[in-house]
Amino acid sequence: MKDVRAKILKGDFSTLLGLDSDKNFVHPNDVAILIGSLPLEVATQSLISLPKASQAKVFAYLNFDWQLQIIKGISKEKASVILNNLPSDDRFEFFSKLVGIEQSHFLEYLSEKNRAETHDFFGYPTNSIARLINTEFSTISRYMTVGEAIEHLREHPNDTEAANVIYVIDEEGKLVDDIPIRKLVLNESYKSIESILDGFCVSLNIEDTKEIAIDKFKEYDRDVLPVVGDKNVLIGVLTADDVLDFAEQRDTEDIQKFGGLESLDFPYVKTPILTLIKKRAGWLIVLFLSEMLTASAMGYFDEEISKAVVLALFIPLIISSGGNSGSQAATLIIRAMALKEISFSDWWFVMKREFSSGIVLGIILGAIGFIRIVVWQHLHWFNYSEHYLLVATTIFFSLIGIVMWGTLSGSMIPIALKKLGFDPATSSAPFVATLVDVTGLIIYFSIAAFLLKGTLL
Repeated sequence: MKDVRAKILKGDFSTLLGLDSDKNFVHPNDVAILIGSLPLEVATQSLISLPKASQAKVFAYLNFDWQLQIIKGISKEKASVILNNLPSDDRFEFFSKLVGIEQSHFLEYLSEKNRAETHDFFGYPTNSIARLINTEFSTISRYMTVGEAIEHLREHPNDTEAANVIYVIDEEGKLVDDIPIRKLVLNESYKSIESILDGFCVSLNIEDTKEIAIDKFKEYDRDVLPVVGDKNVLIGVLTADDVLDFAEQRDTEDIQKFGGLESLDFPYVKTPILTLIKKRAGWLIVLFLSEMLTASAMGYFDEEISKAVVLALFIPLIISSGGNSGSQAATLIIRAMALKEISFSDWWFVMKREFSSGIVLGIILGAIGFIRIVVWQHLHWFNYSEHYLLVATTIFFSLIGIVMWGTLSGSMIPIALKKLGFDPATSSAPFVATLVDVTGLIIYFSIAAFLLKGTLL
């Protein structure tokens, strides 16, 4: 492909004509990567230099920014051919990203049938699988023989990514069953279609969400699933690759939210610097204002700090341990909820589990802190005063309380947000850490005030 790119940059587009021949077949995605690496003007010329049958295939693999620029840079006739030859799911995805007048403008490029389908698609919610379905699929009648079915498929070819499964429908277009193409090939031609049906057909409803689709693909290990509407009428098909694209996008958004920023609308490298700042600034401001409560909490205990300066030495240790344990718990619970391992009804189970975990983890960290103070005191590496054992005991019990509170907070906040209808991912690690910072200081100084009263305080 490097040689092809070099020739293209010199103005020789002839090599593109042979990329989809039997001898030189190259996957459309590889061609799209090549075109995406070229300057826009050259990329546009390269796409329209491809055989017409390949243009839409390659166009589907380009990123949206490149698709839009190329479509704008060619004639209406050439753009119309590409948009009309796109698989319906890729066409829907392209138009869903257009806004305002651009959407209306490019709808005029579509044939009457494709325009009507696209208009119908816009009527469904953003999270509906209707926005991912492919309306190009093959059907046969249950009353055909295997030989008749094969002949029918030859007369009505539909060479799409979903063509490895054939759908059996009745006279009203209702889904009866599905048949892998291999079954038709391996069975005798005289057998009836009805005799080779297994009676089990997993399907999706047009109103189902993309999350439901992901679950069904995972549960039944399918490459493609039929999509039905009212009265079980077959409307289209959904392929695993489209669901995987959505799953990747959803997981990326969750990771970004969990990191303490708004999800990006475009890939990181394609996001303008000002947009990137805007996406990050909101959460940073909220977290900064929240962290001010930490200063307020320390101000409330300024008398204790002035009397026992040694307490201030352990503030970073205390608040970081609580924040870390909270972030761990939040990560575990959010992922478990995403995988449907737990739901709101499991909150008590989660609370008991995290309460026990928090105590044990707190004891482990508290013991390390206790031993550290005693060892440092005896080796004369630092003087924690004559009441060093009380200081060590304060750290021990404070870490137990703070780590336990951190795990409970980190586990319960995502569950509560889910119950209230919010995205659990918004209970980000920085958010949980900030909450535990403030409450951790209160726990720490309250325990210190109780144990050190009459000695250091």
